[in-house]
Amino acid sequence: MARKAEHAGSTEPAFSLLGENEVIAAIITPPGEGGIAALRIAGKRSRLLLKDRVEAEALQNGSMPRPFQMYLGQFRDGQGEPIDEVMAVYMPEGRSYTGLDQIEIFCHGGRRVVQLILEEMLRLGARVAEPGEFTRLAFLSGRIDLSRAEAVAEIINANTEYSFRAAREHLLGAYSDHIRHLRERLVDVIAEVEASIDYPEEEISPASRSEQLGILDEVVGSIVRLVGSYDGGRIIKEGFRVAIAGRPNAGKSSLFNLLLRQERALVTPTAGTTRDYLSEWIDIGGFAVNIIDTAGLRQSGGAIEKAGQASAQRIINESDLVIWIFDLSQRDWKSKLGKDIKGLIDSRKLLLANKIDISTKPAIQGASGVGALCVSCTEQMGMGEFHEALMGEIKRHMPDLTDGHMVTSSRHAQKLRDALDSLKDGRAKIEGKESPELAAFDLRQAASHIDEITGKIYNEEILGRIFSKFCIGK
Repeated sequence: MARKAEHAGSTEPAFSLLGENEVIAAIITPPGEGGIAALRIAGKRSRLLLKDRVEAEALQNGSMPRPFQMYLGQFRDGQGEPIDEVMAVYMPEGRSYTGLDQIEIFCHGGRRVVQLILEEMLRLGARVAEPGEFTRLAFLSGRIDLSRAEAVAEIINANTEYSFRAAREHLLGAYSDHIRHLRERLVDVIAEVEASIDYPEEEISPASRSEQLGILDEVVGSIVRLVGSYDGGRIIKEGFRVAIAGRPNAGKSSLFNLLLRQERALVTPTAGTTRDYLSEWIDIGGFAVNIIDTAGLRQSGGAIEKAGQASAQRIINESDLVIWIFDLSQRDWKSKLGKDIKGLIDSRKLLLANKIDISTKPAIQGASGVGALCVSCTEQMGMGEFHEALMGEIKRHMPDLTDGHMVTSSRHAQKLRDALDSLKDGRAKIEGKESPELAAFDLRQAASHIDEITGKIYNEEILGRIFSKFCIGK
């Protein structure tokens, strides 16, 4: 079986599924000890391999494994020696995860036993599956589209409630269905425009042109919303980056330790202790948050400290939120703060006045006047209000997950931007009553970019990049 990649004006080489006698096998459960381990074997000969190695009462007298029937028996090596008591199931072509004949074997979860079973399969002619090869077969056999295949990796890597929910919606197909609907609407317009090329004597009526423009506006609006969702989608997938920044000895490392609830960073009265950044991931309200403790920013300091400061500046520029912490007990805090936050974007900063336990009342009132939250990291004063503010900032950047129409992939975001450019060009040509051939070309380009998201159009390089990120066994 083979499937060809369709490109506008060209045809890429076909991508073959497994050969007639080719079988792939891999352990599909994480390494280590556990109650159970599982292996997956796919290919036309997989059912024969099950019958060859699993000795079960239901498989005696030459019986072949039946689809979706679980068999309990002894898995034996080539000499007939039992390796383990296993359960095995056969799934036929077209009704398995890969879309091919496939078996799955479940054994006890010891490291050695599952490895011995895999080695027996390799002796029978199977080869070890490459990273993501099972899911790649699922895509090539038409079981799932490319965006849903990518969602498999996302759901495996999901570490928080929100990243799991986003990946789940993609895997269930709400996102793919929305993309396909947009494509169908676009194809309706392309068909009408190309019909006017074939029958030039029948001019497009103003009503038809208006209808075409209305459909294109609808598609453009939907794609604009999808592209706009990527900022939040990226954060859900990659995590919300929070940089703790400020001058030396302002309390950055103390705050870092409080957020982590452990003594991760060294805290001393000496300025410039943090020479390089420290980074940790935490779960805040179901969101993956990357907290980064940066080196203190000041003019003085040696070469090592200055290198840390340069790194801190880069992290500040790349973060989704900057917590700028300053020492409220210093008399000149206000003038320093004005200089320090001059280049920070208001929507991406949270001001934190530290050391209120040793500060004057006027200073505290002044900090509140500039929109800073007042805390004491050593005495843990004001931390409840700070946590609420931090959670509010994170939620403000999060998209709505209710409809599942959210872009979490940079590849998808770029293809949607490309489609948007072509759509706008094609729309302008229709509105300006330009050559329908030129308008149709732009609209077909837009459709091609959309098709690359779901995999209706693909090439080997795209598949290689996507599935190389998968683990072996998936």
